[in-house]
Amino acid sequence: MNLNATLFAQLIVFFILAWFTMKFVWPPIMKALDERAGKIADGLAAADRAKTDLALAEKKATDELRKARESAAEFRSGAEKQAAQLLEEARNEATRIVSAAREAAEAEAGVAAQRAKEALRDQVAQLAVAGAEKILRKEINVQVHAELLTQLKSEL
Repeated sequence: MNLNATLFAQLIVFFILAWFTMKFVWPPIMKALDERAGKIADGLAAADRAKTDLALAEKKATDELRKARESAAEFRSGAEKQAAQLLEEARNEATRIVSAAREAAEAEAGVAAQRAKEALRDQVAQLAVAGAEKILRKEINVQVHAELLTQLKSEL
């Protein structure tokens, strides 16, 4: 066999194999590679969208958390103001009740003092009558001398 004929035959077989590969084998491989590249590109685009969506969701969550904190702070502030107002109202009511009780006690004490004074006047009048009776050694009629006793009470 001749080396040139073998080389020529191998060259023809190589070109037939190359043509067959380019015609029938290479297009499905390239199609599969293109599909895979498309899927990878779609996956990367989806990852970018997901990253963007995640950033937006984090921003929205941060905003909602800030709003919730502000709302809670406003609510707490309102509750503190209401508690202070209720406390002030309770203090005012307690002061009013204490003042009313003090005035009632003072009025009652004044009435009791007046009764005590009148009771003391009655006792002094009776002592005066008893003393005058002993001094005069005669009996004094209370009905007759009622005017005298009334005048004595008013002087004391």
